[in-house]
Amino acid sequence: MSLFPAFIKLARRRCLLVGAGEVALQKIPSLLAAEAKLRVVAPRVHPGIAALADAGAIDVIGREFSAEDLNGIFLVIAATDDPAVNSAVYDAAVERNILCNSVDDPPHCDFYFGSVVSRGDLQIAISTAGESPALAQRLRKEIDAQLPDDLGPWLAEVGRLRREVLAQVEPGEERKLLLHRLAERHVCGSAACEARELAFGGALKGRVYLVGAGPGDPDLLTARAARLLASADVVLHDDLVTQAIVRLARPDALAQNVGKRCGEKKITQEEINFLMIEHARAGRSVIRLKSGDPLVFGRAAEEIDALREANVEFEVVPGITAAFAAAAALGISLTDRRASSSVYFSSGHHATGGPPEIPEPTRVVYMPGRDFSAIAAEWREQGLPGDLPCVAISRAAQPDQNIVTTTLNDLHTVDPGPAPVLLLAGWAIRVRSGEKTASAANAGVAAGE
Repeated sequence: MSLFPAFIKLARRRCLLVGAGEVALQKIPSLLAAEAKLRVVAPRVHPGIAALADAGAIDVIGREFSAEDLNGIFLVIAATDDPAVNSAVYDAAVERNILCNSVDDPPHCDFYFGSVVSRGDLQIAISTAGESPALAQRLRKEIDAQLPDDLGPWLAEVGRLRREVLAQVEPGEERKLLLHRLAERHVCGSAACEARELAFGGALKGRVYLVGAGPGDPDLLTARAARLLASADVVLHDDLVTQAIVRLARPDALAQNVGKRCGEKKITQEEINFLMIEHARAGRSVIRLKSGDPLVFGRAAEEIDALREANVEFEVVPGITAAFAAAAALGISLTDRRASSSVYFSSGHHATGGPPEIPEPTRVVYMPGRDFSAIAAEWREQGLPGDLPCVAISRAAQPDQNIVTTTLNDLHTVDPGPAPVLLLAGWAIRVRSGEKTASAANAGVAAGE
């Protein structure tokens, strides 16, 4: 039987709870949170329920259930330890067209209590139609762990801004697109809020997301990637991205295959860049969906350059690269301190004209320690040039991440910051404006900053 999912307003509605034991007590908080006018009927009353009655939160009648108790009731819960009483409550409710839930008795339930994840006015309810409440609780815990704690206040601000937009902006496709964009951005109460300026202060700005689709299994998508797919206007995906993942895009999104397979180029890289930029300039949210991780042999560097040159906002969302998925499928580790302390990634394809003039691969060192002097000396002995770009990243992708850019010549002077730290080196690494360099960091220390 298929259930109709619905969220019901119980404020000022009269609801009846038959039974006043431990099970009944567990049902009361959600009913009171919904502002129901709750009455409890039972000959014996749990102390916790009696305390709520003394506080005036509920009404309690200390006697056996009678069918007349259902007069004027919107819905009823039968929560006694006597199946005969619960069955009588259900039968009387059916006669009066009143919704009834008989606890732990699915055949006598018109509705079920879902396992609920709440963040303010946001509610996610999970039901298994009574088949396995334990499974519903497990899924609730998994979803709860993925949702940020401040989602409730953020939703309140989004709702407030949405009402302002509905009141001030004419209906139409542009307003619909604006509301979708606002749901992707941080919203606050400040008059200088970026989302507020977007809503009332100027043209709608699009954004491009370079997203890793992973090896193909939708379960291996990051939560961030799945959320973006569900809200994006445009999805430009590689040919290797599975349809199971493409189908996660919202139904009215434009999904276009821009992949190249086996040397066949149905579309050039320049054309892909053009599509990303034009859709973003039109105010759309664009996902450039790449198999595996976008930063591993995914031409992300060329697309990032094009977006920066066009002054288009972008964000990179990492994915699980194919090598990690292959290792997991084989049940092996790519590193083993007894056999190998490094992993070498390479591609059989190069830019037009053959291998690059500088074949030195990008180096990524895990757990490099606090002092980079030994690593720097080793690399110089290997013949690496002093101007080779190096970057130390502390606590990557965390709110307090710290990035220090330098060269091999100055690598020994770097303070990498708190663990965990990654050290990267290679010609593919570029110093971006606004990032702290080793020389600048050292000058700051010397000046007493």
